[in-house]
Amino acid sequence: SALTGESIPVDKSVGDSVSAGTVNQSGFITCSAARVGQDTTLSQIIKMVSDAAATKAPIAKTADKVSGVFVPVVIGIALIAATVWLIAKGDLGYALERGIAVLVISCPCALGLATPVAIMVGNGVAAKNGILFKTAVSLEETGRADTVVLDKTGTITKGEPNVTDVIPADGLSEAEFLKIAFALERSSEHPLAKAVCSYAENRSVESVPVTDFQALPGNGVEAKVEGAVSKAGSVKFISENFTVPDAVIKKATQLADSGKTPLLFVSDGRYLGLIAVADVIKEDSAKAIGEMHSMGLQVVMLTGDNEKTAAAIGKPAGVDRVIAGVLPNEKERFVREYKQSGKVVMIGDGINDAPALTSADVGIAISAGTDVAVDAADIVLMKSSLTDAAAAIRLSRATLRDIKQNLFWAFFYNALLIPLAAGVFIPVFGWELDPMYGAAAMSLSSFCVVMNALRLNLFKIYNTKRDKPRKQKKTVKTTGLEQGNQLILIKGMMCEHCENRVRAALSEIDGLEVQNVSYEKGTAEVRLSAPVDKTQVIKAVSDAGYKVRKFRSEI
Repeated sequence: SALTGESIPVDKSVGDSVSAGTVNQSGFITCSAARVGQDTTLSQIIKMVSDAAATKAPIAKTADKVSGVFVPVVIGIALIAATVWLIAKGDLGYALERGIAVLVISCPCALGLATPVAIMVGNGVAAKNGILFKTAVSLEETGRADTVVLDKTGTITKGEPNVTDVIPADGLSEAEFLKIAFALERSSEHPLAKAVCSYAENRSVESVPVTDFQALPGNGVEAKVEGAVSKAGSVKFISENFTVPDAVIKKATQLADSGKTPLLFVSDGRYLGLIAVADVIKEDSAKAIGEMHSMGLQVVMLTGDNEKTAAAIGKPAGVDRVIAGVLPNEKERFVREYKQSGKVVMIGDGINDAPALTSADVGIAISAGTDVAVDAADIVLMKSSLTDAAAAIRLSRATLRDIKQNLFWAFFYNALLIPLAAGVFIPVFGWELDPMYGAAAMSLSSFCVVMNALRLNLFKIYNTKRDKPRKQKKTVKTTGLEQGNQLILIKGMMCEHCENRVRAALSEIDGLEVQNVSYEKGTAEVRLSAPVDKTQVIKAVSDAGYKVRKFRSEI
């Protein structure tokens, strides 16, 4: 799961590849190192994080830019005012007084305070609520987000298996079924077994002794419970020595299709029941995603888990788009593509999320996640709740609004009082500003800016009443084809021979299965089991002698 984000352990057999840095849950395996050092997957992830961090440019502060122009302009105005009054009245002292009044009244203290004070207060409010912004840049950028990209396991979901369904056999009560299931799974170290045990313990199920316990890696467990030989495991394992009823197989298939893992239980040739286990959605995830929608954000789920499991989580969570089966480098690529049409916030918790967290405009890590993810992110959510991510965006927007108000009042004050200090109104109205009063007015402007920033302490970051309604965002043009059925319009096919050439070319692409090719319609129907780059398809068809006209998703 550290590398792929999968929530359920993957069974391995002789000849399968395993990755360094992952955990073998049970049994003993002998491995041969195929890649070492900088060639390992983990080293490549570290390199991607480093490369992305090196190309991430900081934002130039608006106030710094303005001050760079404002200060020389004010000095120029002061010199002009002093010169004009020296010529007009011939009094050097009076001319200096006008020039000094301009410099005093326009001291850029308010401009200099407008941004840092608001950011300091915003950071304090966030920290009180368990949201840690590592930099001022991240506090500014978060509120400008157009798209939020979410990891699934540990971010939207709890990140560990939980029992979702308990279906005892006819004539057997749930309590009796759970008693045997608890006894069988209690001695196993497998995460699915721990989920069953946790479920039973929470319901105070009676614990009965077992003998002759055996853990069968990749299959299940076997033991004697109250003298009866009992087994628990996958449908395939139980079906090897037991005739599973068709209705049970059908139900197990339905559960598997919805992203759950079914476990069957039998005892002395008698079917006991079925328990389904899955990584379930956190209680507040759907609420948090709804809040993001209300703020006008597009929400995308990006996961290394399989398509069925991802779809089973994405729909109830309410995300706009689900992209499954992606590797760490693919996550980073999708984030870069979304950045082409706006600011992107990436939220994750695993090692596999680190490149995407670094590449995004703002990376947000769940504190319960890996140290690598926390280190790569710009913001850390100490309570590991997605509602805090929505709150961080809300607070950032409030801080930006406060900064803009501060800058406006600082400019308004200068625009109003600089002409007065320069003596523009003396010939017409006789209005003259003493430099001492100018100093007091300048101090008052700084006081107003600071007090306006301190109002952020009263801001309620979990209050959704002021969230703006969702706005339609322009469609992001990515170079990746989504999983599922796709229709490719191809130009140049004229016969069955052409169909065969296109079919052969497309079949060479990993993750792409050719369903049908028709030269009459000029189309190729394909199914993607994993995201595929459009450029791969275009090149394959081009090398075969034809041209891709368009891609069209069927579902």
